[in-house]
Amino acid sequence: MQVGIDMGTVTGGSPAKLDIEELLATRLLVQGNSGSGKSHLLRRLLEQSAPWVQQVVIDPEGDFVTLSDKYGHVVVDGERTEAELAGIANRIRKNRVSCVLTLEGLDLEEQMRAAAAFLNGMFDADRDYWYPVLVVVDEAQMFAPSVGGDVSEDARKMSLGAMTNLMCRGRKRGLAGVIATQRLAKLAKNVAAEASNFLMGRTFLDIDMARAADLLGMDRRQAEMFRDLKRGNFVALGPALSRRPLPIVIGNVETSARSSSPKLMPLPDAPQDVEDLIFTPDPEEFARPITAVRRPTPTPRPTTDILAELSRSAPAASQPAANEPRVAMPELTEEEREERLTAVMSEILDDPQSAYRTDSVLYQDFLVRARMRRLPGPPISLSDFRRRTAIARSGVDATMAASESWATVLSLSNGVSDDLQGVFLMMAKAALGAEPCPSDARIARAYGTHSARRARRLLGYFEEQGLIVVHTDFAGKRIVAFPDLQAETAPGAAEAPDEGDLKIAAE
Repeated sequence: MQVGIDMGTVTGGSPAKLDIEELLATRLLVQGNSGSGKSHLLRRLLEQSAPWVQQVVIDPEGDFVTLSDKYGHVVVDGERTEAELAGIANRIRKNRVSCVLTLEGLDLEEQMRAAAAFLNGMFDADRDYWYPVLVVVDEAQMFAPSVGGDVSEDARKMSLGAMTNLMCRGRKRGLAGVIATQRLAKLAKNVAAEASNFLMGRTFLDIDMARAADLLGMDRRQAEMFRDLKRGNFVALGPALSRRPLPIVIGNVETSARSSSPKLMPLPDAPQDVEDLIFTPDPEEFARPITAVRRPTPTPRPTTDILAELSRSAPAASQPAANEPRVAMPELTEEEREERLTAVMSEILDDPQSAYRTDSVLYQDFLVRARMRRLPGPPISLSDFRRRTAIARSGVDATMAASESWATVLSLSNGVSDDLQGVFLMMAKAALGAEPCPSDARIARAYGTHSARRARRLLGYFEEQGLIVVHTDFAGKRIVAFPDLQAETAPGAAEAPDEGDLKIAAE
């Protein structure tokens, strides 16, 4: 069903239509400086589409809670535990209820954690409840920052990961992201790049004008027009809006925000005893409770960082006395050291249960074993360990590892997140060797899970990113092709059991 909602008017007075069904498939990015009418645009979009699609609003300032009075949105207070928010989000999807997650009153890091928990709860909903949802995120640069800020790295990664899932992988789950930002330069590029529809409002900084013009396919000279746009005026482009840049004026709204732009007001006449009023304390002030200053809790250091630091240098107290013999570290060539590193990793990965342990746990085990072997030099980093682990688990032999095709595979894997590299390399190795396509159980074990459903989701994600093409032969067996490698796996049964799991069960 095609539904076009009225966003306002275009030049000449004709209505500016936005195709909701197309928007659900292609997502929307709204950009405009403070005071450009960005929140007014979002409110118009929400009001016009409320009868047609379920809506979820991530509201950092509590401006959209007024939608509940007229349109029945459930207001969810963000001051809850992450588990509570994830559960509420799951029930929101299950019961198809529109809601507003208000984060007003929380500091920035708490807002990021609350929004991430809520978005992840929606993203992880069961497949039976993947109904279409319009997910509107105001001030998206707070939840998907392009660089680290004053918040902890853990909170930033959690929030950025949730926003990336929403914009990159949410379409197949029915989640249509609508993100609004004041600064395109502060918004993570991999989040902004997934939107196919754009509404660009007034902006003044050169870097933001250049990015806006680039997204709209305009040259640098035309970018100056963004400085002259009036409040509520936007330039629209995208399959749900217009095939060419189209200036539109956003229409009126029926609800209003709790906050508004400040208005000038004349000052009252100053009383003659103004100094007494200012410097004489009110007795009620002494009865007010003193609000304790909230101090940020220190960010706990990961155990892996502590172990790595201990491996680099021993404390002074542990140094041997002058009359004690020193244990010299063995002198090894780079090749010998690499052989020992490989041997230690093989010991860890030979354990069938290692596939279901987190990389951090395996890394801790690796550091301990490396110190016991007295390997000289600084320990490898966690990211390097993950990379080596992914390559080792792929099962590639020395001949294939030295080929140009495998070099192409490693280059392609750089565009895949760390947790998915093991699966990607294993599938690529099977394609280069013309081996049967790994089963769902084998893919799940490579990802560190027992869920066959999650394995199928991973293949769907790789296919959505254009890395692979999945098809079946006449017997219904699965084949995975890699267009960049000009190779594909042999047919394989998706439901076949995994030999590694059978080995574990036998033991």
